[in-house]
Amino acid sequence: MSKTQRTREICALAPIVPVLVVDDAAQARPLAEALVAGGLPALEVTLRTPAALDAIRAMAEVPGGVVGAGTLVTPEDVRAAKEAGAQFGVSPGATDTLIAACEAEGLPLLPGAATASEAMRLLEKGYDMLKFFPAEASGGAPALKAIGAPLPQITFCPTGGVSPSNARDYLSLSNVICAGGSWVAPKDMVQTGDWAGIEALAREASKLMD
Repeated sequence: MSKTQRTREICALAPIVPVLVVDDAAQARPLAEALVAGGLPALEVTLRTPAALDAIRAMAEVPGGVVGAGTLVTPEDVRAAKEAGAQFGVSPGATDTLIAACEAEGLPLLPGAATASEAMRLLEKGYDMLKFFPAEASGGAPALKAIGAPLPQITFCPTGGVSPSNARDYLSLSNVICAGGSWVAPKDMVQTGDWAGIEALAREASKLMD
């Protein structure tokens, strides 16, 4: 099995991987249930809030969901995420230390790359499924298409500035399997517990490759 085979399988579950910032762990399970019901089973909980690890624990119990930890930066992040029940990890970039920690913990990693050189270094290490980040700030779909031309063996999950208005531009590229997006779980809808509304947004996003 290649180092990214499991990551690729997770990324292929749906066209959009929700990127979630959870402030209240009590909202985690109903949020995950709404997204999974809407057809988005792969969930990325970013380690940006004190509630993130508890949110991962709660989401890991949702049937049909595959919860991952985003914003992995240090080996401590990796160990904590794995202990909380994360089934994959996502990082904004990649360092040898972080990669070694994920491999030691057996945590499938979606490492970030924004340039051809970064992508080539990860390819050398056996990673051919990468996060293109920050996608819009790095030139958007045209840049990702251009990087893909000489590196057809690498596939990407663009994240950062992806929205309903440009998601199809990314998803139409031959080197894109899915995209990361936060719009499917707007902060105001999460805070008010509008799970039906979030499920509807997820359902729309799940059909973006139809």
